[in-house]
This record gives sequence, C-alpha cells and structure tokens, in this order.
Amino acid sequence: MIVVTGATGNVGRPLVQALTSAGEKVTAVSRRPSDTQAQAGVRHRQADLAEPESLKPSLDGADALFLLVAGGGEGVSASGILDVAGAAGVRRVVLLSSQGAGTRPLSPSHAPLRAFEDDLRHSDLQWTVLRPSGFASNAFLWAESIRARRTLAAPFPGVGLPVIDPADIGEVAAAVLRDAGHAGHTYELTGPSPVSPREQTEAIGQALGTPVRFVEQSRDEARAQLLRFMPEPVVNGTLAILGEPLAAEQRVSPAVEQILGRPARTFAQWAQRNVAAFR
Repeated sequence: MIVVTGATGNVGRPLVQALTSAGEKVTAVSRRPSDTQAQAGVRHRQADLAEPESLKPSLDGADALFLLVAGGGEGVSASGILDVAGAAGVRRVVLLSSQGAGTRPLSPSHAPLRAFEDDLRHSDLQWTVLRPSGFASNAFLWAESIRARRTLAAPFPGVGLPVIDPADIGEVAAAVLRDAGHAGHTYELTGPSPVSPREQTEAIGQALGTPVRFVEQSRDEARAQLLRFMPEPVVNGTLAILGEPLAAEQRVSPAVEQILGRPARTFAQWAQRNVAAFR
C-alpha cells in the first residue's frame, strides 16, 4: 500500500493514476472530502498534515508515503508526521520539496522546506527528495484573463525558467515510490528548456488557435496579485526566482529523462493538454 498526500492536486492526481496503472494499491489523502470517482485499487481518506495524528487511519497497511506539504511548509511538524508514519510501519518516504530548498535554503520562503528535508534525512526512514522547478500549471493563474480578454499579464517577460509539467513530477514520484533503489537520493526536476512568460503566452495562443496579448506587469503589480492567495514570504521568494534567477535555477536537469526513460514534457505540450482551461 502506497499513501499519497495531496492526492487531488496537480501532482497527486497523475501520481495516483500512474500507481494504479502499475497495479499498486493506493490510499489517496486530501484535506477535504474528495469528489473523485471510485478507482480500482484506491481508497480515499481525509487528513490534514498540520495535524499529524489525523494521518494515522490513512497509514494502515502502508509501507510507502508520498508527502506533499502545502505552501512553503510553514506550520507543519516534520518530526510529528515522520513519527506517526514510522509508528504505523511506513518504511519509505518520498518528499515533494522545491528547487528553492536547494538554491535558496536560507530564504524565508524555502527554509521551512529545507528544514523538512533535513528532518527526513536524519530520520530512521528510507527517504527520497524531489525538488521540482516552477510548475507549468502556475499558468492557470492567467486562465480567467485569457478566457475573458485573450490577455496575459505577467512580470519579467523575457526571463526564462525550465518549468515542469506536474504530470512529469507525478510519474517520477510513482517510479521512485515503486523502486527502493532511489532511497537516499535527491532529484532536481525541471522541464526540457527555459521558457519565458512571453513564450508561454505564445504557446497558449498556439494551443487556442488564436493570439493572446501579453501585458507586462510591474513587480509591485505582480506582488499584489500573488498576495491574494500566497503568504508574503512565499510571494517574495517566488518573485526573486522569477525576476533574478540564479544560474542553477535556469539550468535544465536530466533527472526526468533518466528516471522515466523519455524527455520531460515541454510547456507547449502542457498547454495543449490543458487548453480547455483557457477557452
């Protein structure tokens, strides 16, 4: 039995699908009751990682756990979760962290995740850490304005980052969860090439079959928008990466292809697959 937290999200859904397609039994955990249709080999449970004890019923019979910590990891007790998991008989944990936990470990936006990583590495559990770059699905932020006005507003129009398709993260996580040979490894996961906001605009327009107009936001405008749904330290860290990325944050990692045996999906492929959100 493999337990997947964050099972209804952009990474969790393809992860659960990949595991069940491989014949694994899965417990899909989310913070709110799931409206997901019944799937063979999947049981659904509700739990909140901010309350580690709530995870206990989900871990019955499990030997592996995928941990997706919402936000930047603030308010979540790594030791509490790992203690509950270990006591339940879980042997292996795969943590979805962030590229920034490696490139900016002391920043307020990523320090909590880095601390979570460190606690996991020092636990008695077998561990693997996944550090993805920015998600291609962050483009859903632009969906409303594209649907209503065929306009996309974003800062830093020419800065390219190798954003990753969350489905690739899910498939990598499935492979890692099923193979204990990945224990003790930290993998940085990126897309196949850097892509800028302006290039993302063009890719979405091509998927739609109609042009999308790009409007450059100021840093302050972008900050005000992100603060509506992200904590301030996370917003500050996000804008720092988007606007002044380190060389390591623009570098393409080979890990997706090495683990899956195929290239990482491009942003254009993600846009084509998710074009309905922008119509």
